[in-house]
Amino acid sequence: MYKYTIKRILLMIPTLAGAAVLIFALMRLIPGDICELRMAGEGAWVDPQAIKDCQNNLGLNDPFFVQFWDFVWGYVVFDLGPSMWTGKPITEEIALRFQLSMEIAIIATIVGVVIAIPLGTISAIKQNTWIDYVVRSFSIAGIAMPSFWLGIIIILGLLISTQHFFGEPWMPPIEYTPIWVDPAQNLLQLIWPAIATGYRYSAVATRMTRSALLEVLREDYIRTARAKGLIEKLIINRHALKNSMLPVVTIVGIEFAFLMGGLVVTEQVFNLNGLGKLFVESVLNHDFSLTQALVMLVALIFVVTNFIVDLIYAMLDPRIRYS
Repeated sequence: MYKYTIKRILLMIPTLAGAAVLIFALMRLIPGDICELRMAGEGAWVDPQAIKDCQNNLGLNDPFFVQFWDFVWGYVVFDLGPSMWTGKPITEEIALRFQLSMEIAIIATIVGVVIAIPLGTISAIKQNTWIDYVVRSFSIAGIAMPSFWLGIIIILGLLISTQHFFGEPWMPPIEYTPIWVDPAQNLLQLIWPAIATGYRYSAVATRMTRSALLEVLREDYIRTARAKGLIEKLIINRHALKNSMLPVVTIVGIEFAFLMGGLVVTEQVFNLNGLGKLFVESVLNHDFSLTQALVMLVALIFVVTNFIVDLIYAMLDPRIRYS
């Protein structure tokens, strides 16, 4: 296990290096120039020399291998440099938004897992009964409904219900409050987007739990356990459910990594300034340095998440051995 862990950590390096080369090349292929875009708002006419000076100051006229080396070396020394658009340190630009997106991802994951595993288990045990049909309809609806649309429905529901019961409408706080400042206010704001995204999350995981559990319940060792007279609850909990969790863990890991940067529209609905919104702004502003940093951050999250999922495999299934 120790050797496998070291080997997987070392394999992260070429993976992240490949992602760095890819994003560096793609950003240079995007049409447009950040200096022209920045100076376009200053007037109708822009001095070409001013644009060249801006490009020189940002290092855009340096040879590509020099730009790439500066880009990679910044990650080695943990200095991402300033944003090309705002001039602020990229670390500060990402820090607060990363915390917000991480909180939503964690809460949505908890909501999704708490809903998915019990419902998926019940649906598999009660296959082709009315309970199974209800759970499957619930999961299909979750996959069909976009998270941002569900977020709009949640906000409207809160406004209408609070108006009806308390006499005045209420909606989640607009201004973000860090959890260490006011945990209650923080949870009041983030629980609703987490529920909206967690429902879709749970719908995918529910269907995977049901399919995986049904497949395991048809295995020979399950029939042997039943023939030996074991209690059905013990068979499900100790033998079937644990072995059926491998694909579910994979889905949970992939969805968690996606939530870190893929909630652009949902963040807009709840007025949250997370990584998704920062992604869009950096691309629209042709901010190479910030976009590259965000892509590498998401790539790192995916790589680390997959690594953790692989380690969980060995904990769930004793037949898996790493050497």
